[in-house]
Amino acid sequence: MDFQQLLPAIAGMSWKNMVMIAIGLTLIFLAIRKQYEPTLLLPIGFGTILVNIPFSAVLTQGEVLGPLNVFFDAGIITEVFPLLIFVAIGAMIDFSPLFQRPILLLFGAAAQFGIFMTMVLATLMGFDIKQAASIGIIGAADGPTSIIVATQMARDLLGPISVAAYSYMALVPIIQPPVIKALTSEKERKIRMKFDANKRASRTALIIFPIAVTVLAGLIAPSSLALIGFLMFGNLIRECGVLNSLSQTAQKELANLVTILLGITIASTMTGEKFVQLSTLMILGLGIVAFVFDTAGGVLFAKLINRFMSKDKKINPMIGACGISAFPMSARVIHGMGLKEDKHNYLLMPAISANVGGQIGSVIVGGLILLLVPLFA
Repeated sequence: MDFQQLLPAIAGMSWKNMVMIAIGLTLIFLAIRKQYEPTLLLPIGFGTILVNIPFSAVLTQGEVLGPLNVFFDAGIITEVFPLLIFVAIGAMIDFSPLFQRPILLLFGAAAQFGIFMTMVLATLMGFDIKQAASIGIIGAADGPTSIIVATQMARDLLGPISVAAYSYMALVPIIQPPVIKALTSEKERKIRMKFDANKRASRTALIIFPIAVTVLAGLIAPSSLALIGFLMFGNLIRECGVLNSLSQTAQKELANLVTILLGITIASTMTGEKFVQLSTLMILGLGIVAFVFDTAGGVLFAKLINRFMSKDKKINPMIGACGISAFPMSARVIHGMGLKEDKHNYLLMPAISANVGGQIGSVIVGGLILLLVPLFA
């Protein structure tokens, strides 16, 4: 019996597999030591190690089905896992701060600028329009939306797009502050915004809101209904007042279980043969571009609005950066930056409001991309 028959995994190990195992270990390190989005990076990192051991039983070998392939077909291809995550996110979101200053909802649109800029750049770099759109959606900082768009339009790029989307969400505290500081003055960063943390919209308004948003989004972009509908359904469970146990289950048990399965299943696409390619590096680079331009778009839009605002109504431009969908990481980052500039400047409530707007904006943009891009393909 030769060495290859005795230890086939070691004999079949390629340098690409070893690179991916190193990447998996890095993701685990970032999740545990740096606490960068550990609920996702740790499962993705560990799954990456699992799938890069040659002849691994977690992947289909011949006629023997691998569990990760089964999960991928059942949960990712069918879009079940991302949509269930949206139910959980919806149950976590409190829209009432948005009612105090509805104008903050506009940042959910302004901060999607990077998506379209990245689409153009990706096309110029040789990706077709469906691939470019799937790469651009990374800038929305919305993992489930990125997965759904990539699954439908660029399934071969699902691995790097998913990893980029979730990794950069975790790196929001590193990516956003330099962009914000480059575009704002110290005086602008110290602008205080009045917000009553105890003021809450009526129960009726909070119940009507998710229903109205769903209907409106569906009329504008029917292809967004799966995305926005599941998000708003989760919120309706939260706000209706008669399903508290289901709301808590969605926020905790459902979110935790699906997140584990989603993370480790995404890793099934991260084999060395598929992942260690020039296109992967290009996607990761374009993902950063999308994040930077989305952040810049939100900040510059806030500065534009301030030109038409009275002194007591001005918006802290840093709030514009929360228009991306990295909820609630981006809001926490902006709140922290506000306190560093002025220890009495509490920006959490307006930041959360803009961040919620970004969550809505990202799924609507995702739906519009699914609707319009195929017309030009």
